Amino acid sequence: MINILKIKEMFPKLQNHKIDQVQKIINGGEGKPKPQINMTTKGPSHKQVIISMNKEAANAYIKNMSSHISIINYALKAIKPNILADFIHIDDKGIIISTNNVAFLSDSQEIKKCIKNSLLSNDDQIYFPRLPQLKYYLKIIGIPFLNEQPNTCISPKDIENILKKNHIFNNVILASRPRVIKVSPKSDMAIIWIDIWDTQNSFKAKTIIN
Repeated sequence: MINILKIKEMFPKLQNHKIDQVQKIINGGEGKPKPQINMTTKGPSHKQVIISMNKEAANAYIKNMSSHISIINYALKAIKPNILADFIHIDDKGIIISTNNVAFLSDSQEIKKCIKNSLLSNDDQIYFPRLPQLKYYLKIIGIPFLNEQPNTCISPKDIENILKKNHIFNNVILASRPRVIKVSPKSDMAIIWIDIWDTQNSFKAKTIIN
């Protein structure tokens, strides 16, 4: 009964007959070896929150995984009912919380708070939480190809300096050097391509575009 309640806490949307099936898989039947469950993925999932911490703290936290998932889900429901933690595992970065939907930064902060309280830890052991990142490609149009100095073309370094001074690009990290392309051989205008690191919900890209 305790195991069934734990399954229900970890997967609140799971129907009763599915819970029975999960319980049978876990038990493996009396006198029979428990089956091996292999999980495969096509590359890293976007539905993750990465909490960096030292190895000792990570090993201590993972010992009571089902209880910690319940605590995290209780906290997440208070701020965003559609985000739930499904699974916790360790890697070389710390611990990774797999979620049912793509999380936001506010969700990751709440998860960090739960982990910190569970471990009775200080901020020296648990570092800033982060979400998996992707590259986003943005195009800037209407830029003069010629620089203010006579007979000089605008360069990627010029673009980098402009981006650093513009408040729109605060906290934006370039994934590569900007690329400057002339619109046409006879044109005096350029197209600027920039690659930025962003979260899966493209929060930074949307902010810049809007």
